[in-house]
Amino acid sequence: MRNLASITLLVVIACTSLAIAQAESYVPALGDVMTTVQWRHIKLWFASKHKNWDLARFELQGIKASLEDAVVFYHGIPAEFVDATVEPIQRMAAAIEAKDGIRFTEGYSALTNACNACHVRIGRSFIVIQTPTSTPFSDQLFGPIEQTPKSSN
Repeated sequence: MRNLASITLLVVIACTSLAIAQAESYVPALGDVMTTVQWRHIKLWFASKHKNWDLARFELQGIKASLEDAVVFYHGIPAEFVDATVEPIQRMAAAIEAKDGIRFTEGYSALTNACNACHVRIGRSFIVIQTPTSTPFSDQLFGPIEQTPKSSN
């Protein structure tokens, strides 16, 4: 019985090591990274329109991190294309801290334009991002907590 337990333990250790190695080497598809950016781009817009600056900050940080991941994971993307998003992201971050909707909108437009310029440069001009007109997130309230109605549960 001890031998069976020892063998089982060795199998579990080997499988766990394999799972960890696979997880460490996992690289998401570029389309998945960009889809995450697009979702966050939408949420960022609606957070700003509802003056939920905490959510806007969170989504902007997520966009920045995803774009940085894209450059690290995909060496075929010229860094200068992604670098074009740095200035708009900084402008939006400053606008968020100042709670300035006008400056935020200017930065958001610049970010959207930088994304579309990158798509053109890499031969994906058929992917055109715009300011969202509606949200697919019917399950999320975008207003700040003090303006958000309490759940009816």
